[in-house]
Amino acid sequence: MAHLLFKDVNKVYPNGYHAVHDFNMEIGDGEFICLVGDSGCGKSTTLRMIAGLEDITAGEFYIDGKLANNMSSRDRGIAMVFQSYALYPHLTVYENLAFGLTLEGIDADVIEEKVNATAKILGLTDYLERFPRQLSGGQCQRVAVGRALIRKVNIFLMDEPLSNLDAKQRVTMRSEIKQIHRSVGATTIYVTHDQTEAMTMSDRIVVMKSGGYVQQIGTPYELYFYPKNLFVAGFIGEPPMNFIRGKVEDGKFTAHGLNFELKHVVKDVKTIEGKEVVFAFRPEAVNVGKDKTGYNITAKVELTELLGDNTNVYATVGEGSEKNNIILKINPHHTPEVGADFSFSIPRVAAYVYDAETEEIVENDVKRH
Repeated sequence: MAHLLFKDVNKVYPNGYHAVHDFNMEIGDGEFICLVGDSGCGKSTTLRMIAGLEDITAGEFYIDGKLANNMSSRDRGIAMVFQSYALYPHLTVYENLAFGLTLEGIDADVIEEKVNATAKILGLTDYLERFPRQLSGGQCQRVAVGRALIRKVNIFLMDEPLSNLDAKQRVTMRSEIKQIHRSVGATTIYVTHDQTEAMTMSDRIVVMKSGGYVQQIGTPYELYFYPKNLFVAGFIGEPPMNFIRGKVEDGKFTAHGLNFELKHVVKDVKTIEGKEVVFAFRPEAVNVGKDKTGYNITAKVELTELLGDNTNVYATVGEGSEKNNIILKINPHHTPEVGADFSFSIPRVAAYVYDAETEEIVENDVKRH
């Protein structure tokens, strides 16, 4: 296991492109950390700086208390798993797993013991004599993980390792990687654009925005129920959080005929009086019909998607240039007709208010549940 510390780490390329801005984070021994964000947000660049494949332009990076900015990749105790399997096509599974150990000059008996032990963990025992072309995508990915696992390093780095797999294989490999992490205990940093992978696998998630800016660091629960700004609120969750823009007048949110009292979701309404704000709520955090204790909205149904366990309802609130698109997840037995007016309510504990100018959440004492 390893302890990592980042202090104001920046990456600026020779052409002037600033890929990562002031990255600050402490990663504890054995943590599973996911870096998520859109393409170009700097997550893979951050991973490559950890690995020593990219120089750090400014700031300090420590491994177990030792400054690692100029430490060679070999001395960092790191193993990487890439998006491409990067297997040697002319070598068998056994030879691929043993390759790194062979280069280190380890005795054949020790290599055989380690290969067999690693293959058993990954369910590859019956495939050791096969070549990569004879394996499925999921099996190839297991071999790639095995090549990292067999080295017994303290830090695993994974750069979108499941993106080449189909949906079913990704689900299987997610659980397998998590189980491997629990058994091995190595500190793991995992890069993905798939928020489902991040939510289901990680201890903590780092949400990054285009340009290399960290937006929020927290547990999956914290990011889902306590997103600090509009970017995180809109990025985490599928379908994403709904946003309705309006203004605060006399302590109430007003927009498109809506008139919501905000004292239940904002600590001090006076701080946003007269301001443009964004009223937000999760698609699944709604009740069909009106409720005296909630925020009631009537929307026009544009499209419905029956998914079995729920129905996605695509609807609009308001008209013309002020129209807001929203998505609701409701019981499939309550699926409305397209073109109909649909009434629903939002519990007060499920409502969020963001400052439209700063895009930061307005201070509140709401406990989500």
